[in-house]
Parts: sequence; structure tokens; C-alpha cells
Amino acid sequence: MRIAIDAMGGDEAPKVVVEGVLIAAEAFPDTTMVMYGDEKQIKQYLTKELSNIEIVHTDEKIESDDNPVRAVRRKKEASMVLAAHSVKNGENDALFSAGNTGALLAAGTLIVGRIRGVDRPALMATMMTTNPEREKMLVLDLGANADTKPENLNQYATLGSYYAEYVHQIKNPTTALLNNGTEDNKGNQVTKEAFNLLKENESIDFIGNREARDMFAGVADVLVMDGFTGNAVLKTMEGTALTIVQMLADSIKNSGPKGKLGGLLLKDNLKDIKDSMDFSKFGGAILFGVQSPVMKTHGATNAEAVYHTLKQTRDILKSKVIADVVEHFESTR
Repeated sequence: MRIAIDAMGGDEAPKVVVEGVLIAAEAFPDTTMVMYGDEKQIKQYLTKELSNIEIVHTDEKIESDDNPVRAVRRKKEASMVLAAHSVKNGENDALFSAGNTGALLAAGTLIVGRIRGVDRPALMATMMTTNPEREKMLVLDLGANADTKPENLNQYATLGSYYAEYVHQIKNPTTALLNNGTEDNKGNQVTKEAFNLLKENESIDFIGNREARDMFAGVADVLVMDGFTGNAVLKTMEGTALTIVQMLADSIKNSGPKGKLGGLLLKDNLKDIKDSMDFSKFGGAILFGVQSPVMKTHGATNAEAVYHTLKQTRDILKSKVIADVVEHFESTR
């Protein structure tokens, strides 16, 4: 297995990317990590020589504020673009970047290419839950498509169910539709029509509408929503988690000697809560519905998150889920 890595993407690239690649390369000697970017900068942080790490040099990169589609089309020697073409050409099996999200979505769709029969690939991530029987849940679309048709939501459900079965190893995974109520007739025109399509979709186990307030309870194995809602939900969750941790820290600091002593005693418990809100342990997000895995992690990533996303990428490749998705959608055309 070979993973093409945009080493220049992300707030602290290439430093944290190279550090994460080193961890993954040591953990998975059967997987070759191919880093695209400035060789001199990459080698500055490459503290070990490993046989399964390769570097493809380029001076060009896509900046965080670049126009996504224009950058992909015009910056033909950019690290992300070269890495995407290597996957398209079959030189590598998957693409990873912590860089410009819009550009990565464009590279995945325009260069790697959609699976025939999938109208719009979706950005999908794994989130933790408080349900001991379902500790993780797939959520899609998280922002690949702001405007979504009922047919797209129906396809997202099929994509998510395949991933849950093949990668998460869940037999007969359940799927729910995020809505503003649990009743069958709730929602706008799009979700109402999507509900009817999902009920008739024989490829999934559809359990109906679910509300956003119940997301952490692990309401289903797969939760489907439009990209505009999904992106807003994701950022709200991230902001809420950071706010709660900060409020707790401020409360302890300003509560006097007794409060500080209590905070000291609860330090490990508070760390456990913070760690449980860390999505990076499940890896990054995948642009699902394209011909090969296209993986994204947060721009403000760290080496551990890079490692977990590369591990997730390897698991996806081992599962052969893309091949099964291709077969399903091409057979239903």
C-alpha cells in the first residue's frame, strides 16, 4: 500500500506532517508514505531514515487562502496536486492532506474522480458518542456540498453504511436522518423527500429521523445530513467542547484555595473528558464517493492526528470498501 501525502498542507507544515508520518511509517512497515513538498524543509524534520518513506520534491504549494478550484487548476506543480495525480495514475493508493479543504475536495473530485453513479461525494468523519454499545458514529456530509438534493442524502446513507460495515466491521449498521424532529413528517421539502427515499433504500437499515441534541447519544451507526448543516454542526461541537473546557479551567482558577485543591484532585478526570472530545483518535475525514480514499485532517493538526489519519487510511485500503462501493453504484446505474 502506498499513501500520497501533501507534506506542505496545514498550519505547521511540514513539521507536524513529517512527525506524524514518521510515527506511521514505523508502525506500518508494509505501507509506503510518499511525501510531496519541499525536500529541504521535509528533511529538516525527518529524524530517521526509513525504507518506506519517499520524498517527491516540488517548490509549489496551495495556500490556505487560495481559491480552491483555481489553485488546483493553475498550480499544477503544487504538492497537493501532484499527490492527487499520483493517485489518479495508480502510482499511489490514497491521498492525504491537512491543507486547504476546498482545494482538497476539488482535487479529489476533479483529479482523482467521482465513482460512476455517485452524484456528489460527501465529506465523512467519525465522532465519539456516550453510548457504551456504540462508541463511534459516522457523520456525513460535513461540508463538501452546501446545496443538497434528496437523492444525494439517499446516496450518502448508502456510502456511510458501506463504510460502517467494511471499515468499522458493524453488521447491519443503522442509518438515521438528521432533522428538526423525530416524527416522519418533520423537516423541509428536501428532508421530507429524502425520508421517503431512505425508507425505500434496500441497501441500508433506516431507523428514521433523529435530532441534533441526541447526536452524542449514538443515535445510529450512520447519521446523514446536508453539507451546510453538517459543517455548522461540526463547528458548533468543536466550539462547545473548547468552551466547556475553558469555562471549567477558569472556574477552578478563580474559586480560591478550596476550588483549586478540588481541581487538582479532579485533574485526571478532566483530562479524560477532554481526551474523549478529541476526534483525532478516530482519524480524519474522508471524501467518500471518489475512486480512491482522499483523507483530510484539520489544518491546526498535530503529529498524533496525522498518525491516526494515516492509520485510518491504511484500514480503508485494507477493507477494500472502495471497490465494493464502485460495484454497488455501477450495478444500479
